[in-house]
Order: sequence, then structure tokens, then C-alpha cells
Amino acid sequence: MTEYIHDQDYFDNVYTEDEFNLKEFEVCNFTGCDFTRCNFIGVTFTDCTFTNCDFSDAKINHVAFRGVNFIDCQVLDVNFSMCDKLIFEIHFKDCILDFAKFYDLKMIGTSFTNCSMIAIDFMNTDLTNVLFENCNLHKAVFQNTIANKADFTTSYNFSIDPEKNKIKKASFSLAGLKGLVEKHELVIRG
Repeated sequence: MTEYIHDQDYFDNVYTEDEFNLKEFEVCNFTGCDFTRCNFIGVTFTDCTFTNCDFSDAKINHVAFRGVNFIDCQVLDVNFSMCDKLIFEIHFKDCILDFAKFYDLKMIGTSFTNCSMIAIDFMNTDLTNVLFENCNLHKAVFQNTIANKADFTTSYNFSIDPEKNKIKKASFSLAGLKGLVEKHELVIRG
């Protein structure tokens, strides 16, 4: 039986492996919490906010994120691809998401603001209308990705092959154009 928790605030907690299993959190706030040991199973977060939390290496299989905000969190090497795909809605601000995996997800309208996203995996991901604001996308994987109307204007270090991805009406800065032609080994100056 799933336990329902509403409108609660949690501070500086260190959680164990199965402490969150079969729970549903709605309008809850987590601040300074450590989820690194967690193996989430059957958990739902709706309209929740995580601030200054550590999710590094957490296992988040069969987790629903609906209207969830991550602010100033470490989310290193977390695989989101096994999350519940129904109403998957998350936003990241000032987070470290290096080596995270988002493949096969629909992330329409997601925002990434001031995030480190080194070697992140967006293979087969729908990134339509996603905002990448001031993000480091060094070695990020974009393959068979839909990034139509995505905004990469202020982000950097990305390499996206327009022949292997859909980027219709995506926004790029002049400096970011080199990330679209990198495979041609052109020298762009100016």
C-alpha cells in the first residue's frame, strides 16, 4: 500500500536504501538531503522541490517526477530513463548533472539553467522547447534526438550533428554554430 505525504518540509536528512519505496509526495520540500544511498521503487513526487540535495548514484527506477524542481543539487551519474514517462516534468537550476542519462524520455518544455551537463545522455530523447540556459554540454550525447525549438543560445561546448538529430527552429548563438558543424572539422574564426 502506497503511503501519501502532503505539504511537508525535510531538512538535512540522510536517507537509507529503501526508505522512500512505495511513497507518494505532493507539494513537499527537501533541503540539504542526501539521497545517494537510495534505491527508489514505486515513488511519486508531484510539485516537489529539492534544494541543495545530493542524488549522486541514486537508483531511481519506477519513479514519477511531475512538476519537480531541482535547485543547486548534485545529480551525478543518475539514470532517469527508467522513470515513469506519464507526465514526466522536471526542471534544473544551478545543478551538476554530469553523466546523467535521459535517453528515450519526452522532456518537452524542460528547463536547464546554469547546469554542468558533462557527458549527459540525450539519445532518442524528445527535447522539444527545452531551454538550455548557460549550460556546459561538453561531451553530451545527442543522437536521434528531437530538439525542435530548443534554445541553446547561451549554452556551450555542445556538438550536435544536424544530420542525426531534429533541430528545426532551435536557437543557437553565432558562437554556438561551431557545435553544429564540428564533424566537418571546419576552422571557424571570428
